Amino acid sequence: MLTGRQQDNIKLALPKGRLLSATACLLREIGLEFDNYSERTRFYRLQSTVLPNLSAKIFQEKDIPIQVAIGNYDLGICGLDWIEELTAKYPTSALLKITDLEYGKGNLYLAASRYRNTSCLQELSAEQYSWRIVTEYPNLAEASALNLRLRRFRIFPVWGAAEVYPPENADLVLLWSKDESEISAQNLVPLKTLLSTNAFLIANQESWQTKNVSQVVAYFSRGLEMKAKPWLQIKPEPSKSFNSFKPDFNEEKIWLALPDGHQQEPTAEFLNKIGLELQGYSGDRLSRRPRFNLDWINAKVIRPQDMPQQVANGNFDLAITGKDWLFDHLYRFPSSPVTQLAELGFGQVKVVAVVSQELPAGNIDQLKQIQAGKLSPLRIASEYINIADKYLRDNHVSRYKLIPTWGASEAFLPEDADLLIENTQTGKTLAKHNLRIMDTLFQSTACLIGNKNSLESPLKEEKMTSLVQIFRQAARTN
Repeated sequence: MLTGRQQDNIKLALPKGRLLSATACLLREIGLEFDNYSERTRFYRLQSTVLPNLSAKIFQEKDIPIQVAIGNYDLGICGLDWIEELTAKYPTSALLKITDLEYGKGNLYLAASRYRNTSCLQELSAEQYSWRIVTEYPNLAEASALNLRLRRFRIFPVWGAAEVYPPENADLVLLWSKDESEISAQNLVPLKTLLSTNAFLIANQESWQTKNVSQVVAYFSRGLEMKAKPWLQIKPEPSKSFNSFKPDFNEEKIWLALPDGHQQEPTAEFLNKIGLELQGYSGDRLSRRPRFNLDWINAKVIRPQDMPQQVANGNFDLAITGKDWLFDHLYRFPSSPVTQLAELGFGQVKVVAVVSQELPAGNIDQLKQIQAGKLSPLRIASEYINIADKYLRDNHVSRYKLIPTWGASEAFLPEDADLLIENTQTGKTLAKHNLRIMDTLFQSTACLIGNKNSLESPLKEEKMTSLVQIFRQAARTN
């Protein structure tokens, strides 16, 4: 039985990413400020400077509705798009929409490539075609396809950069954007606005009924009554990538997937070193379709997490990703046609098992002994859900619960998970968050992966062999 003091402790989940700046401004203006909540923060745990019983933790926005729904947090701030993505699959989730915060406005659009002869919704339901829909919102995509009465469709979930897949690798895309002009700038045609979105204050249903959250909610209510609302003037950062291209369906060309994010710069350096010059793959403005100096290679820039699956599907012949994401894919799909062709030597990280400094477990066997005395299963948070699953099964952990995350995984320990499977270069960031490496699973570096079927294709075999050899020779001298 919780005491009154424990009941009054309120936990708030705050967003990283597109809503962070406006949310920080809102909290500051309404007098509910948290120290260290800014774009530069390296802290995930925050304490209110006003209310001693109010604490917060910073998450990737997609994780917040889930964390609130399962009761790990009493309140949260996130976009309506991620709320609807959760409830589209779990309509009975213990999640309440409390207050429309009015900022972070945008829309979810269903769109097609401007180079495809699809300009209206009627064409979608009339054709017998099996529509390929790429999106970060698979639950909403499935619900929308059914509502539109598409006769046949397939959903391709991705971690991001969904706009780059049409028209060669997908027919339709469901994505968030500020407005139709931003959609058009990606060479897409908006077919339907599925949802208008903005930031919401949400609550866990049980917390709403059993805890006194009214004091916290009152701050937000007073803020919405203010005449001056400077947080409404803070817009999500414009995209730093563009998607200017003409589609290419030439079956003899080699399709190469290149990584965005942290791996972009070292990948660009490696490609320049081996004489593969690229236009649009450096600087602040990233082209999602950079051009090689060799006209028989086409490239797209996508998330490294998506590459093994995309290569397996035949959307790309080759890709530069990390061994961590290759292993995560192969552990789930051991008969996949994806194979490692060259280890490139850069992007070195360790994939590690991490626990809180306070947990007295030096290895997995000691952790199992500690967990044996508890009624609840071991909770493991990770972006590498299949690597985590294999690690636990290999170590004969019988009772565990996997918690998929979409980044900022350090935030989950120790309150919301017992163990973290994460990557690290030096371990310094983990130590700053009071975490400790308990085990090292393997070393990961950037690697070239390929589709075995493409390697055997009469149309591509010679070019593939030549290109792979260039990568292998450069890797040996890197």
